[in-house]
Amino acid sequence: MRVISGSARGHRLQSVPGDGTRPITDRAKEALFSILGNWIEGRYVLDLFGGTGAVGIEALSRGAEHVFFVDRSRAAVRTILQNLTHCRVAESATVARRDSFDFIEKFDGEPFDLIYIAPPQYRELWKKALEAVDARAELLVEDSVVIVQIDPHEEAPLALDTLIEFDRRRYGSVLLIFYEVAEAAE
Repeated sequence: MRVISGSARGHRLQSVPGDGTRPITDRAKEALFSILGNWIEGRYVLDLFGGTGAVGIEALSRGAEHVFFVDRSRAAVRTILQNLTHCRVAESATVARRDSFDFIEKFDGEPFDLIYIAPPQYRELWKKALEAVDARAELLVEDSVVIVQIDPHEEAPLALDTLIEFDRRRYGSVLLIFYEVAEAAE
């Protein structure tokens, strides 16, 4: 696992000890940021269920203004902090050891341009997290993008009010589903 492009290109990232996280594959991450392109520059990003921090660190490396990492695991938070320091992007990040659902419910700050949701697999947590974000429109700006990373076998339709799916891409055992604010899609 490494940073693919930008200011931290080539830096190897540490993994979270144990099997509680599922880092994105380099192939899927490269494709994701190819899709986002230069749009990521100057953006405010939320990396829920941060794990290793790979997605948020890649965003910072490619010019995101700030990334807010949230993970309730002490080991994951420690790994994110180490990876941020190693990649020399810590000054543009905030790391919170908190439950992601509690964070979504109680966050009262600047809205996010990009929210990345990649919870542990096969617990339907992605649905709960996406529905929680959908219910808090104040977390989003007009052109926000919300991306969910799941195993393709977890996929199921959801009824959302604020968000609408606009793309999906599969890379082996990684399915990325892209959502935008419904009003922006009109």
